[in-house]
Amino acid sequence: MSEGEVRVNAYADRIEAAHAATEIGATPHGGSAVGAHPPEKTWHRVARASWRAAKRFLPDYAMVRIQFRREIGHWPNLRHPTEYSEAILLRCLQPDMRWAALTDKLAVREYVREKIGEEHLIPLICVPERLTREVFDALPTSFVMKANHGCAFVKVVHDKSTTSLEALSELAAKWLATDYHRLSGERHYHVIEPKIYFEQLLLDETGKIPSDLKLHVFGGRPQGPCIQTMVVADRFGDVRGDLYDEHWRRMGVTFGHYRPSDAPVPRPANWVEIERIAKRLAEDFAYVRVDLYSTGNQVYFGELTFTPGGGRMRFTPGTHEQYWGRMLKESMEGFERMRQAGCA
Repeated sequence: MSEGEVRVNAYADRIEAAHAATEIGATPHGGSAVGAHPPEKTWHRVARASWRAAKRFLPDYAMVRIQFRREIGHWPNLRHPTEYSEAILLRCLQPDMRWAALTDKLAVREYVREKIGEEHLIPLICVPERLTREVFDALPTSFVMKANHGCAFVKVVHDKSTTSLEALSELAAKWLATDYHRLSGERHYHVIEPKIYFEQLLLDETGKIPSDLKLHVFGGRPQGPCIQTMVVADRFGDVRGDLYDEHWRRMGVTFGHYRPSDAPVPRPANWVEIERIAKRLAEDFAYVRVDLYSTGNQVYFGELTFTPGGGRMRFTPGTHEQYWGRMLKESMEGFERMRQAGCA
């Protein structure tokens, strides 16, 4: 480790200690705050404010390392990453700037249209400059409000009569004021102009919101891409997430905050079409996560993600970090060989 990295780690240790103290129930000394007294509560408020202020001035490199250590449990090796999360973190800091337009949830629609056709795009209701009374009144009974410049900017409205223009406007303003690049350290988000937009609410044959199929496509392999799929069910309720290998065998792995389902789900009946679409959308890249939805008889595009979880979602068991780390490294090296040979 270089002298510079030692200094960064030492500084980050101090910031991380202050950040840890902002956790509910934490004390300035790292112990439990059972029966906490007012001075400790004051400390919590001061520590939280200090962390929020520090994040505004910390360079991306230091901020994402601190967050990585808190979430994954150790400092990342960004010189020679071997773990999947380390490699993704490095991609956050050194992005291919082509990703920006494809991460922008509105701009990417043109790429999808050219690759797989308009019929796989979720119908767009409107992209208003401002959320006015006229815009609100023109919305259908059910819809989804989203923002294009980050993750988790999603508001599902099943019945417009249960919400209001004021509530949606407040939420939209909060989203638009969020600098997702500073929040996550994913630098390719920095150039995306924040916008609010409205889409048709997708429902499957049973009248439910379809599961989110997150297909991790590892390309650059002589034998063809390898797809491993995270199925996220009941995203706006009792959310569950399960990882399936390329043969649709459920893997004994948890990823991030997702709890496993009680039982495996069968592979979608239209899997051949889902797989074809994912490979087509991923063919220009060594690795990308392609999010799709299946309503039973139709496949819809969700998003492209080049830095899933910002490299800060823990795998359990941790050995899966090494497995996907090797897959990612092999994919990147193989894709580069194909690119140099004029095959990609």
